[in-house]
Amino acid sequence: MSELIKLISELKDAALNPKATITKSIKSTGKDAVGCFPIYTPEEMIYAAGYLPVGMWGGPTELKLADKYLQGFCCSIMRSNIEYGMKGTYNLLKGVVLSTFCDTLKCICENWKVAVPEIPIIPVVYPQHRSLASGRRYLIEEFKRVKEELEQLSGHPILDEDIEKSFDLYEAYRVEMRKFTEIASQHLNTIDAKTRHLVIKAGYFMDKKDYINIIQKINKELMVLPEECFTGVKVIATGLMTEPIPLLDVLVEHNIAIAADDTSQGSRSFRVEVKKEGTAIEKMVDRIVDQRGCTFLFEEAKTRGEMLIEMKKKYDADAVLVLMMKFCDPEEFDYPVYKKEIEDAGIPMLYIETEQQMESAEQIRTRIQSFSEMLM
Repeated sequence: MSELIKLISELKDAALNPKATITKSIKSTGKDAVGCFPIYTPEEMIYAAGYLPVGMWGGPTELKLADKYLQGFCCSIMRSNIEYGMKGTYNLLKGVVLSTFCDTLKCICENWKVAVPEIPIIPVVYPQHRSLASGRRYLIEEFKRVKEELEQLSGHPILDEDIEKSFDLYEAYRVEMRKFTEIASQHLNTIDAKTRHLVIKAGYFMDKKDYINIIQKINKELMVLPEECFTGVKVIATGLMTEPIPLLDVLVEHNIAIAADDTSQGSRSFRVEVKKEGTAIEKMVDRIVDQRGCTFLFEEAKTRGEMLIEMKKKYDADAVLVLMMKFCDPEEFDYPVYKKEIEDAGIPMLYIETEQQMESAEQIRTRIQSFSEMLM
């Protein structure tokens, strides 16, 4: 148990101190880092180019410079990223890769070139109708274009065998993460809401080889322990991310555990199982094509509500926790659809609006406490 606590503490510290973690990873690997804006950045291609892909998930910084380029009604993650870029926090990055899923991301693609001209930016444009054969072909060509731009950035070609090796490494990471989330659901006292989030988040700032080594050990340690009896409230968390940290502290304070999640920073990034056939680039594309229930990817059938209901049943959860990032238009547009489906299924649901610059958690604490008492 002491070894498990040590491993978890290592990842929690890595997640809470991203700049220090990235700096350490750069030093230990000898690689330059390339930043990855949320979400679905083709990290395998970046890794194959010889770079260290690192997540750019913003943070609780004071916003002053970003207002020159982004309005106050833009997502706080994106505003924080621009702020960090202009302040020089991201100067340790060789470049950044950005996927243009929403209006704010599309604006940042051009604003970044002026606001942070010293750090090159590579955009990735995903097709809306990705399930069509033409959409799939387009995304294959788009990933090849990203490959060419990364080659220009690095000054050397990216070999097919390097892409294959990189994809295999990332697939091993995704397999271990699916194992971790399953095992964690049986140990909700040890892996509370905050611990779960930080263990997953740490993977965005470390070389995947090093991270896999630790997460494999954590999985092995957890597997030999008996399933824990959890007497609190179990929720299915859905949204862009489960931050800010004060929110997680409140969940732990009121004995609310995340049995499973549908979040972009969490399970959406690794829940799709890869197809066996095809090249590495084709498999990368098919992971996007096969993704379901994600608000950022067009889906006419809108299966997110059905998926959340099934997750609630599978993990014997008590409720659905909606973590709505303020001004995240794609998430907000999706909410009325699955809200009705969850209510029709008779499942309790708590809607919490969040942002990274949250100064106080007192209002959230009151709402979460009331919700917890109602369910207990």
